[in-house]
Amino acid sequence: MSPVASTLWRSRFGTLYTSNAFVLFSSAADTATPPSKNESLSSAPSPPPIRVAVTESAGRGVFATRRIGAGDTIHTAKPIVSHPSLSSIKSVCYFCLKKVKTVAGAQPQGFSFCCENCKESSKVFYDVEKKADWLAFDDYCRTQGLKYPLLVKRLACMVISGAAPAGILDILQPASITQDMILKMEEGFHLLRNGLVRANIGDEHTSFLTKQWYTDVLARIRINAFRIELAAGVYEDLLSLASASIEAEAAVGNAIYMLPSFYNHDCDPNTHIVWIENADAKLKALRDIDEGEELRICYIDVSMSYDARQSILSQGFGFKCNCLRCLSGD
Repeated sequence: MSPVASTLWRSRFGTLYTSNAFVLFSSAADTATPPSKNESLSSAPSPPPIRVAVTESAGRGVFATRRIGAGDTIHTAKPIVSHPSLSSIKSVCYFCLKKVKTVAGAQPQGFSFCCENCKESSKVFYDVEKKADWLAFDDYCRTQGLKYPLLVKRLACMVISGAAPAGILDILQPASITQDMILKMEEGFHLLRNGLVRANIGDEHTSFLTKQWYTDVLARIRINAFRIELAAGVYEDLLSLASASIEAEAAVGNAIYMLPSFYNHDCDPNTHIVWIENADAKLKALRDIDEGEELRICYIDVSMSYDARQSILSQGFGFKCNCLRCLSGD
């Protein structure tokens, strides 16, 4: 990876991996920017009002460190890794997933970047990715209706380029996968590895890429990935297009984030995630939140019935929801 690309990646994503998890979350969540020459330190934005702690029944969670008002932006988060959906790949930026109006400057594969900054930043994966022929891998994902292997492929290219450590997702909770599921993942693993081998990327760069690594990463992505449903121009657009968010066609891609992955589920959440124009996530309060209260999001469509919610959460996320709404049978 070029020094310029490395600098841009660090600037965009910040410190994503450290042995001290709580230092990681503090820096990753901080939305403050350095004050300009005309600003004092006291006028700079404050760090986000949150902390990560262990809950009584749901593992790690995110808690408010002060009162948060309804509608407040709690913090923003940039993805560790993201990838456009195959159906949207020609209509969004290949790096940040922002919608693009034209395909001017599109690459031979048919995708494009929204700006020079995204084009330069994409070198953290694209300098490796463009060396291989991914037709068979993409066809496998398309015909099988799979989206998460695309994130694994992009992460693998980031690791090969030196932009990310192979264990960057190890801190995230993995989904429970059966032996049958692992067997079904093998085809994707072999297609990914073969694509890199045929591109003459040596073993010294791909030694991490074992079947165990592939299945471990995929298990973590399955339970922690966010579907980026809308990339609107302004926040008000999200309100007028809310009904579109439940349609598959509204998704522009998928992404993995660090801190947002620690938000636990609630069928009557006090927080939600919105995407204004690209893959940068905004965590916003749905109602007033008291100091010390846990911040929770809804992993699924809140309008579904009790039985439907329980079924999806059990099959897709591996837990029975015992939130107040579910306990009441609503």
